[in-house]
Amino acid sequence: MSQQEILFDLVEPVVRDEGLELVDLEYKKEGKRWMLRVFIDGPEGISHNECVRVTRALEPVLEEKDPIPHGFVLEVSSPGLDRPLKRERDFARAIGKKVEVKTFVPLVEKGKTVQGILLGITENDLRLELEDGSTVNIPRDQVAKAQLHFEF
Repeated sequence: MSQQEILFDLVEPVVRDEGLELVDLEYKKEGKRWMLRVFIDGPEGISHNECVRVTRALEPVLEEKDPIPHGFVLEVSSPGLDRPLKRERDFARAIGKKVEVKTFVPLVEKGKTVQGILLGITENDLRLELEDGSTVNIPRDQVAKAQLHFEF
C-alpha cells in the first residue's frame, strides 16, 4: 500500500465523521517542507470554520498513528471550483457539467486536453460533447487528469 493510500484510509473516516467528504489528498515535498493537503467538500460547500474543525480533528489522529516519519505541514481546504474528478462518484456527479480531461496520449485531432460537457460514463469510457456539438469517447485508462471546468 502506498503512502498516499495509507493517508487516505486514515484521513477519510475522520472527514466523514465531521459530516463532510474527502475529495482528494496530496502528500509531497515542496522545497524543504513536506505538505499534506486535504481537500474536503460538503453539500453546502466549505467554510473556513469547517477547514479548522477538520484540521483539529485530524491532528490528534495523525499524531497518534504517526503515518509520516518526519515533520510536515497539514493544510485543509476546499477543492475549489475546478475540483478533480478521480472516483466513480466524482464522475457521476459531474454528468451534465463542463469538464476538462487531459490524456496520456493525444486523441485524434483533439490533442491531449479536451473540454466538453460530460454526457456519461461507462466502465471503459468518458463521453463528452464538445463545443462544436460533436461527441468523443475517451478511454478511461488514457485519462491522466480530469476536473470540473469553471468559466467566469
